[in-house]
Amino acid sequence: MREFICTVRIMRYLLFEPFHGAAGDMVTGALLSLGADRETVAEAMRSVVSDPSFSIVDRAGIQAIRVETHATKSSRTLDEVIARVRSARAPEPAIEMAIRVFRRISDAEESVHGIHVHFHEVGADDAIADVIGACTAMDILKPDGVAVTPVAAGGGTITGAHGTMPVPAPATMAILKGSGLAWFPGTQADGELCTPTGAALLAEFATMNPDRLGPVNITGIGYGAGNRDPPGVPNVLRVVLLEKNCELTSDRVDVLETNVDDVSGEIIGNAISVLMKAGARDASAISCIMKKGRGGYLVRVICREEDSVRLAGVMASELGTLGVRCTPSVHRFIARRTIERVRFDIRGATIEVPVKCGWIGERCYTLKAEFDETRTHAEKLGIPVRELVRQIEQRAWEILPEHAAGDTNGPGKSTERKP
Repeated sequence: MREFICTVRIMRYLLFEPFHGAAGDMVTGALLSLGADRETVAEAMRSVVSDPSFSIVDRAGIQAIRVETHATKSSRTLDEVIARVRSARAPEPAIEMAIRVFRRISDAEESVHGIHVHFHEVGADDAIADVIGACTAMDILKPDGVAVTPVAAGGGTITGAHGTMPVPAPATMAILKGSGLAWFPGTQADGELCTPTGAALLAEFATMNPDRLGPVNITGIGYGAGNRDPPGVPNVLRVVLLEKNCELTSDRVDVLETNVDDVSGEIIGNAISVLMKAGARDASAISCIMKKGRGGYLVRVICREEDSVRLAGVMASELGTLGVRCTPSVHRFIARRTIERVRFDIRGATIEVPVKCGWIGERCYTLKAEFDETRTHAEKLGIPVRELVRQIEQRAWEILPEHAAGDTNGPGKSTERKP
């Protein structure tokens, strides 16, 4: 009898509900209201503006946190904005996140106005401080996923550096277009509800569709206040902390196998490489004794059902085999995996190597340094690669207990963190 032991882990998600739009100060206020450490966020913002303030205000009967930067207006180039962000006293992941936010805004501006030299409203210290504050708060909370409901964009017109524009502002529209976020227009009386900064932050944070959340428990609610207080409608951004018990994920794969006894080890190794590049989830060769006592190999490929016929053809072409067996729909359990970037000093140099980690609940139970990058560093440093692997993995074991696990990998995505 086979027994599967499945460890349960509590997954934490954030759900942003911009039913009355979003701006940088509203995003920061909502995350502070939800529980992000206020002093850490304030310190990050103070490195950009001298005296940010947080207060609790009433918006149509809802208590929300109002964030004010008290900054003066200014315009900057993208390079100047990025330099200012990099100088902030904020966690490295928050800084990198903030830079991606401003690159989104820059790309949107250029798609509308062509090559532009200066940011105007979004290059001011208050916008930079809002983005740094929001990204720092998000880094503190470290959710397993973020979903965003449809964004209220507003209506009417606004006047800015480029003159009078329709709402949503052209840059906001361009950001929403490239984000996959749903939105809906408002009325002339609404004015601008979603700013380019608010749209870029939500686009950067979003990792999943709200429909994927499924049954969840609400464990926290936060409200960030906008600067206006219109009658009859709460000018707030709501963010909800959700939890759900998640077991090890599972899926189904096909297993392809063939026996060969007339090909060399070099051909086997090349076939495995070709199969992996062609989309196999895993490929291996097991030494075995075949008929008449001949030595051979059992070549095994794990793949998605939709890839099995194609990969069987690759096996036949590369190995010259006349038949490939297929065991369809094999059920497998999958541990949550992240890529953690480990950085440390060695022989006068600072190196950073990705380490693949497997998690059961909040515990990392296995890890492995990425070999190709480790080998490249070992060659430059003039030390045996096995010694560098040992040091990297030892360093990873030292720092991982200090951090919760990162985001669950999706297709083509990994979680990276610098200690």
